[in-house]
Amino acid sequence: MREVLAGSWKLIATAWRIDRRKTIVSVALMVAGAVAAPLVALALGRMADAVVGGRYEAAAFAGVVVAVLALAAFTFAHFAHIAYFELSELAELDFDEQLIVLSNGSPGIEHHEQAARADTITVLQQESRQLRASLEALLLSVGLVLAVVVTGVLLATTNPLLLLLPLAAIPPLVAGKRAEQVLDRSKTETAEPTRVALNLFRLSTSARAAGELRVFRLGREVLGRHEQLWDTATRGLRRAHLVATGIRAAGQVVFAVAYVGAVLLVLRDAIAGRRSVGDVVLVLTLAVQVSQQVTLAVTLLQTLQRSAGAYRRLDELRDAVTEAHTGTDSAELPPPGRLNAGISFEDVAFTYPGTDTPVLENLQLTLPAGATVAVVGENGAGKSTLVKLLCGFYRPSAGRVLVDGTDLRRLSITEWRSRITAAFQDFVRYEFSARTAVGVGDLPRVSSDLAVRAAIDRADATGVLRELPDGLDTQLGTSFADGTELSGGQWQKLALGRSMMRQDPLLFVLDEPTSALDPEAEHALFERYAAEGRRLGAETGAISVFVSHRFSTVRHADVIVVIQNGRVAEIGDHATLTKSGGLYADLYSLQARAYS
Repeated sequence: MREVLAGSWKLIATAWRIDRRKTIVSVALMVAGAVAAPLVALALGRMADAVVGGRYEAAAFAGVVVAVLALAAFTFAHFAHIAYFELSELAELDFDEQLIVLSNGSPGIEHHEQAARADTITVLQQESRQLRASLEALLLSVGLVLAVVVTGVLLATTNPLLLLLPLAAIPPLVAGKRAEQVLDRSKTETAEPTRVALNLFRLSTSARAAGELRVFRLGREVLGRHEQLWDTATRGLRRAHLVATGIRAAGQVVFAVAYVGAVLLVLRDAIAGRRSVGDVVLVLTLAVQVSQQVTLAVTLLQTLQRSAGAYRRLDELRDAVTEAHTGTDSAELPPPGRLNAGISFEDVAFTYPGTDTPVLENLQLTLPAGATVAVVGENGAGKSTLVKLLCGFYRPSAGRVLVDGTDLRRLSITEWRSRITAAFQDFVRYEFSARTAVGVGDLPRVSSDLAVRAAIDRADATGVLRELPDGLDTQLGTSFADGTELSGGQWQKLALGRSMMRQDPLLFVLDEPTSALDPEAEHALFERYAAEGRRLGAETGAISVFVSHRFSTVRHADVIVVIQNGRVAEIGDHATLTKSGGLYADLYSLQARAYS
């Protein structure tokens, strides 16, 4: 119950922060409508006594009161809905924004690559859609509490024993709470198959994957796996729902017995002459209302528990993200204005959270200031992990990464990121205008046509721009009716243009950025990249790091680093490494034969 109260407080605090006037109006109308219902029972009892006693004027007045109260009970909730409908949507939006900030606003990316955290985010994405109903449930609960109090007072004035009737609502409430805990646990247990099934659904409905799915005739395979995963998730949820239904039914039986007992008690008093007909009408009406109140309370409790569970998971995610990055943002040293020595790895080791196998071990490496550095190696050697450490996405498990002799941990990660530019293999397809899709690489100049065109030119993407129907104003992506879809290579060239936007980076990273380009296009791009790297190296001492699996491209780098089993196997220029006859020479010769 403490979690429900905490979640409810966060929800009402959110509504209050969004719009105090609408919150006050909503609460007032919901409370007035809820309290009017038990007062209808009182007015009905008075009307019945007046009719039996022949006091027709009093009966008519009581009838008017009944009509007014009934109108309030039936209509005030509707008027409240007008006020809280927008609040509900804004509360849902507020929750989504918090999730976005936690998911993407942290310095590192650990929580994106841990299955448990990914499951939490999946559940939160689903539960956020329920928050729209949660605010209504909360407002109804406030009115319900007051209605129960008024009902209890009216019952106590009739017969003190009838106060036991509201108490009989406790077992259904406790049962409802227990049932919701069973359901909540099942959601967590089925989060993984649900997440994978949703991923398969997105895959099977994506235009990007449509061709490959057809060529390899994977439609039925994807559908079969999707059905199997949903079946696994559904079986778990179905079992939980059956158990929860049984628990709720047991609680309702307890109340039903108390309900029948209350009615018989009042009828006995009326037959004995100790109670009037009006009292019988009052209690019968209140008993029906108590039954409705119990049913409503159980339903509202389930909804509030779900919203409380969502806020709890959000807090757990926030704590996990905060704990993982404690101290990351406290570093205040700015990065150097230019690199003089370079970036060094001193005895660096790294193991991904939740695993036991080191990806990097005792890594000793110096990237000289102003150099163009190519990083090569077989799949899984640790190339991309090295890049993640350079960008500050992770901290080393051991050892240090030094920027001109200063530990990267001591540098402000925000300022360090402002001096990095990058293009990754899993680049983002921003469905913005072409100008914005490239310009976000340097937010202060996002709307500068001159800066965007210069970046596109450096990325050898002017051909893509010429093919767009409205040039830089072209809306990209099929999410828009007038959006233009691009090929994989075109999207990638715009991503490369985005990486060319910043004017004075200290670190320029291209991590397998040309996977959608042919070798000739990649070679041409590397020539431009190397030229840009030399320019930046001369101006700021920037280091250009190029990760690629094509050795014919990286041969022109100033320094080639060969990674094997998480260590530096070889380092040098192309000529030196080919003469040494080591791993680089073997891999280069093997690939050269494949292309010949």
